[in-house]
Amino acid sequence: MHGTAERDTPGTTAPEPSRPTRRGGGDLLRTVGRGVSQTLITLGLVALLFVVYQLWITDLLAARAQDQLAEQIQDQWADSPTVQPPPADAPVVQAPPGTEPPPPAYTPGVVEAGLGEPFAILHIPRLGEGYSRVVVEGASEVQLEQGPGHYVGTAMPGQQGNFAVAGHRVGRGSPFLDLDRMRPGDPIVVETDDSWFVYRVLGDPASGDFDADPTGIPGREIVRPSQVAVISPTPGGPATGEASGAYLTLTTCHPKYSAQQRLIIHARLDGAPLSKAAAPEGPSALPG
Repeated sequence: MHGTAERDTPGTTAPEPSRPTRRGGGDLLRTVGRGVSQTLITLGLVALLFVVYQLWITDLLAARAQDQLAEQIQDQWADSPTVQPPPADAPVVQAPPGTEPPPPAYTPGVVEAGLGEPFAILHIPRLGEGYSRVVVEGASEVQLEQGPGHYVGTAMPGQQGNFAVAGHRVGRGSPFLDLDRMRPGDPIVVETDDSWFVYRVLGDPASGDFDADPTGIPGREIVRPSQVAVISPTPGGPATGEASGAYLTLTTCHPKYSAQQRLIIHARLDGAPLSKAAAPEGPSALPG
């Protein structure tokens, strides 16, 4: 019995056993690079969507909120008297014989508002023809999403003290976007249910110097967020100090697209309040 032997076929080579393929370092780097690129693209898209939301979507939402507030406040005012009788203890002025007695002094009604409620309209001609924003009570983020908000505890329009109002510079309607355009002497008109109050930015209108006001209070300043004395009864004074006049203060972020600082505008009441019954179209400081 003969054994059978396997022989190689002439002219052929026996196949070599297969070896596992190893990925080189270059393949690993390319995989990591693709992952990082996709992550960066995703983050970029998220950031872009956030910017779109902050700059445009919130403006649209705030504009809608302002429209609703304007309708709400006009409905409120339609049900309110526009003339307030003089107080019972008001002094009686005797006219000289043969002359008409002077009209009684006009006394604005007391302004009251609950948190989040509209109570006044801010008119700032320098910021554009027809510029007006409804002011709500409260200056937290919830209120500022609707428009300018009144710092709770500061004076109301026309009162002695500091009527202080905050507003966003960019986004949420951007009510104070161009507040840096204000100049000394510029009027800021506040409208309430029965009255008009005209404030004027402090400083020297002739030279444009914000620091040249006789009160010593600057018409414009840039401060750190922690410098809350700007809304004191007398701007820059102690929080519990006495008011030296009737002021208005506007605050917003500075510079644009940043919250590192605050841009502040200070104004002082110019003259007596004006009855809306006597001037339904507003004071002369209000164009149109």
